[in-house]
Amino acid sequence: MRDLLHLAWRYLAYHRAKTVVLVLSIALILYVPIGLRVLVRQARAELASRAASTPLILGAKGSPLELVLKVLYAGRQDPPLMRYGEAERVAKSGLAQAIPLYIRYRAQGDPIIGTTLDYFAFRGLRIAEGRQMTRLGDCVAGAEVARRRGLRPQDAVVSSAENLFDVGGAYPLKMRLTGILAPTGTPDDRVIFADLKTTWVIEGLAHGHQDLSRPEAAAGVLARKGANVIGNASVVEYNEVTDDNIASFHFHGDPAAYPITAVIALPRDEKAATLLMGRYEGAAAAHQILRPIEVIEDLLRTVLAVEKFVVAALALVGATTLATATLVFLLSLRLRRREMETLVKLGASRGRIAALVASEIAGVVGAAAVLAALFTWATAAAGANLLRRFLIE
Repeated sequence: MRDLLHLAWRYLAYHRAKTVVLVLSIALILYVPIGLRVLVRQARAELASRAASTPLILGAKGSPLELVLKVLYAGRQDPPLMRYGEAERVAKSGLAQAIPLYIRYRAQGDPIIGTTLDYFAFRGLRIAEGRQMTRLGDCVAGAEVARRRGLRPQDAVVSSAENLFDVGGAYPLKMRLTGILAPTGTPDDRVIFADLKTTWVIEGLAHGHQDLSRPEAAAGVLARKGANVIGNASVVEYNEVTDDNIASFHFHGDPAAYPITAVIALPRDEKAATLLMGRYEGAAAAHQILRPIEVIEDLLRTVLAVEKFVVAALALVGATTLATATLVFLLSLRLRRREMETLVKLGASRGRIAALVASEIAGVVGAAAVLAALFTWATAAAGANLLRRFLIE
C-alpha cells in the first residue's frame, strides 16, 4: 500500500498546478455553505443577545432596523433625530428609567456616544484604567479603541469634523480621556463615551470663549448694552474644555429641544412596558417605541430565508464543480493510457491501478477537506469580531 501512496503523491506533486486548482475548487465548494452557516449562526447569537439585553428603544419615526442597529452598534446609519425633552417625558412618567443617547460624531473613525452614567450601570461597564468622566469635555474609551490607538488616561481625543467645507458645521472638540473601560467582548469596546452635554458642545449648541468683561478682551467687544456685552468675530472660542475655561462654556436655547438619537427605556415591569408602548402607538405619533429583539428576529428571518436560496445556488455550483473535477480526472486517465499500459506490463493488476487512481482522488479530496476545515475554523474564530466591525463601520 505504501508504494501506491508514494506513486500517487509523486504524481500529484509533479502536476502541482492541476492539483492546486482541484484542491482549491473542491475546498471552496465544501467551505462556502458551511462557512455561511457558521456566520449566520454567529450573527444570530450576537444580534439576539445584544437585542435581548435592551428592553425598549424610543426614537423618531423612521426605519425600525436603522434605529435599533444605531443604538445597539453605533453604526453609520442615520435615523431621524428626536428631542431630548422626550427622554425627560419618559423619566417623568415613572414607568421607566430613560437613558438618552446621541450617536452622531466620530473621532478618527471611532464612534462617539453621548450618554449619561446610567448607561454604564445598565451595560455593566467598569473602568479598568484611570477614572470615570466627571465634567464637560471628558470622555472614556472602550478597550479595543484604546488598544488599537495606544490611548492612555489623560491623552487627548479630538472629534472629527463632519464636513471640512462647512464652516458652520460641527466644531472639532479636543476632549480629555479620563479612563479606559474593561473589555466586555461587545460593541462597547469599539466606541468612545462622552457626556451628553459634551456631544452638544461638538454640535455647536454650547461654546466657551474669553471673558469679554476683562480688559485684555477689549478688542473683541462690538458693543456694550448695560450688563450685556456683544462680541465681534475676533472673539476667541475655545476648542478644549479645561479647568480654567470650563466656567465660560454656556448653552443656548432650551435643552429640551436639543437633539438626541434615541432613548433606551428600562421599564419597571412588563405592565409598565405595555403602558409606555401604548403612549406611542398610532399613525399620528411622531415617535416609535420598539422591542429590539422583535426587530432583530424579523431581520434574522429574512437572513435565513435568503440563506436557503444561497445554499441552493451553491449546491448547483458545487455539483457543476464536482462534475468538472470528475471530467478532469477522466481526461487525465486517457492521457495516461501509456502509463497504465506500462504498469500492466510491469505486473500491476487492474485492481492495483484502480487503487492508485483512487489514492490520487482521495489525496485531492482529503487535502480539500482539510483546507475547508481550516477556512471554517478561521471563520468561526473571527466571525463575531468581523460582524461587530461590519455593523459599526
